[in-house]
Amino acid sequence: MKKIPVIAVVGPTASGKTSLSIEIAKHFSGQVVSADSMQIYEKMNIATAKPTDDEMQGIPHHLIGFQPIDKKFSVAEYVTLAKKCIEKIHNQGDLPVVAGGTGLYVDSLLQNIQFSKEENNTEIREELTEMFDEKGAEFMLGWLREIDPQTAEKLHLNDKSRIIRALEIYKATGKTMTEQKILSREEESPFDVLYIGINYRDRNVLYERINRRVDIMMENGLLEEAKEFYNIPADKTACQAIGYKELAPYFNGEKSIDDCLESLKIETRHYAKRQLTWFRKNENINWIYPDDYENTEEMYKSVFEIIDKFLKEVRR
Repeated sequence: MKKIPVIAVVGPTASGKTSLSIEIAKHFSGQVVSADSMQIYEKMNIATAKPTDDEMQGIPHHLIGFQPIDKKFSVAEYVTLAKKCIEKIHNQGDLPVVAGGTGLYVDSLLQNIQFSKEENNTEIREELTEMFDEKGAEFMLGWLREIDPQTAEKLHLNDKSRIIRALEIYKATGKTMTEQKILSREEESPFDVLYIGINYRDRNVLYERINRRVDIMMENGLLEEAKEFYNIPADKTACQAIGYKELAPYFNGEKSIDDCLESLKIETRHYAKRQLTWFRKNENINWIYPDDYENTEEMYKSVFEIIDKFLKEVRR
């Protein structure tokens, strides 16, 4: 069976993935499938930097803003939905463009990670959640580090749901997430993937883009959006989104808005570093650096040439 060609646009937050993926889709008659674990949720428009209708420029986008904020959503569910989207786009004669910065989503989808029913165990998950709340993030991540150091290395203390998920898989199946991935790779992926990574050689340029994005978010109503989520229980996914939890001290009267915005910018920079750490482990990524080019058009031209070559090879 012939594999489906897929372009994957990855990289840190605020690097320009959305714009690049849309330009690729316009040039090659494509549709975009989001690989962002926060953009899947309803209402969370500004904090998650969902593309607006104007930004989409008429390009169909999938898996954005469809999930209620009070409902849990697993990686396995994402993979199932995303595969269906890719197949549908391909059958329509268009090119699937997967775009996003959630490395776990990208890898699980495009490397054909298999998920067994035994991995999803509500009872174990609730038990681990209680333990997490009681013993704290350092204890739980330390425990994971003992049984699955490779997965633990990729996670941060703030990644509560992913730490719990990795431990749940181990307790439910007796195999670590790393072992599951190795076993699942024995099943070949149905996709031929070209990875395009976007980043900046001068990290200060990326940091300045992050700072500017936060300022623009505030102009677009981030404070009002965050206030809507202020009373949502802390275990809900919405409260874990960068852009909400950093503003909570302002609503609590504990910090000034300027201090909270500075914290938001710092945390977003930390998140960008974690994303880069994840993606740099993938040796198949073709990295593009906008600061290597005189203008955006030159960069797009270079990306299009890489994609043209790839498509000619896989469509022979």
